[in-house]
Amino acid sequence: MAHAGLKAAGAVDDAATQAAAVASVAARLDRLPATRSLWTMVALLSAGAIFEYYDLFVTAYVAPGMTRGGLFTPESLGPFNALAGIGVTGFGTFVFATFAGLWVGTTAFGGVADRFGRRAVFTWSLVWYSLSTLVLALQTTGFGVDLWRFVTGIGLGMELVTVDTYIAEIVPASVRGRAYALNQVVTFLAVPLVALLAWRLVPEAPLGVDGWRWVVLVGTLGAVFVWFIRRGVPESARWLARQGRVDAAERIVRRLERAAERDTGRTLPPVVAPFVPPAPESRASFAEIWRPPYRSRTLMLSAFQFCQTIGFYGFAAWVPSLLIAKGIDVTKSLQYSFTIAVSNPFGPLLGLLVADRMERKWQICAAAIAAAVFGLLFSQAAGFYAVIALGVAVTLSNNWMSFAFHGYQAELFPTRVRARAVGFVYSWSRLSGAFAGLIISALLAREGVGAVFVFIAGAMAVVVLAIGVFGPRTLDRPLEDISR
Repeated sequence: MAHAGLKAAGAVDDAATQAAAVASVAARLDRLPATRSLWTMVALLSAGAIFEYYDLFVTAYVAPGMTRGGLFTPESLGPFNALAGIGVTGFGTFVFATFAGLWVGTTAFGGVADRFGRRAVFTWSLVWYSLSTLVLALQTTGFGVDLWRFVTGIGLGMELVTVDTYIAEIVPASVRGRAYALNQVVTFLAVPLVALLAWRLVPEAPLGVDGWRWVVLVGTLGAVFVWFIRRGVPESARWLARQGRVDAAERIVRRLERAAERDTGRTLPPVVAPFVPPAPESRASFAEIWRPPYRSRTLMLSAFQFCQTIGFYGFAAWVPSLLIAKGIDVTKSLQYSFTIAVSNPFGPLLGLLVADRMERKWQICAAAIAAAVFGLLFSQAAGFYAVIALGVAVTLSNNWMSFAFHGYQAELFPTRVRARAVGFVYSWSRLSGAFAGLIISALLAREGVGAVFVFIAGAMAVVVLAIGVFGPRTLDRPLEDISR
């Protein structure tokens, strides 16, 4: 009995020591200033993630070329014809495969980064995505294209979840909003790139190869950034400390502190006494996100994610089709789409002005309202300048909402379950994306562009209600304080 008591006391002491180490690491990270070294890390992560956004948006722009190539005939689709039973036919099977893969990646593999680390999972998911995209570009049947699109989506799903978690843990609370804004500025550069390439290549066949294949192949370049990321970005010190690897976490924090002092030429301020939990933290488990205070956050973010995708991809992934439905021919629709796409990085760039000054929940609400209003006006616009101006306004609003919510959802859960929690709530956006496309396609065919934007406005109303009423405040608060 005495031996058992001593063993239990030792376990408690070890847990208390680890809790103190975790708190110390967090406090030291949060006192770091915004320096060149810090922004370099965020930029490197964002450069890797740019290919994730490239692939997400490529769907809309390669549609005309893939369809023209006869890839989505019943004979070419093979077993994927079974999706016709739920109303998914033709190019819709490609869209469905994309979101189905993303759903599996975020749901089944979203928690992998909690077990194996943020950097390892981010880099290997980038390799996964790049290799499967290469195989996809070589397929000659609709079945092969859809199958490898599903596999690609799994890698993308893991990467989407991990990068949000990673950034939240490596930047101090005072600049977290700006870090996500910078991340989105860089990643949204992918949209005008894919739009430009599609505009120039999809109608052609350079070297006798279908233009859409060249557009898809560009996405495989993401693997090149793995080497730079592994050299330039350390593992999350918060995650290492939580895993009991305190010495490794200490080395990384000291490295970041030295870099900050070198960049600023000043000694860092004293560490503010960190909050140390009075009792050892529980072991990480999926069930934890269904216990207070995380249950209400999980439900709120699940509803938000289900609806925000309807608004975001309901416009971004359908721009060429929406323009064609307004009577604009295919070539001009791609040209118009490129013009609108150029504005994508400017949404988060403008958001830098308010990123760490305005509560993120209110940024999300304001952006959702703006996207709904501008979208309804876009549906009624006729002239070239009105279509472009309102298309740009919708894009800027959506991208403001995007950078705000990527940071917001990562802030609301503790380090031990952050990746799997973000993966779970984010998975609802992938699920709704798979089926929202069916609804938008049907509305576009039967009721026209106006009905599509009424549907989108309804989804944005749910976003405002969920976040505005139930979302907690997070501005300038340490992660450990928010997640208590």
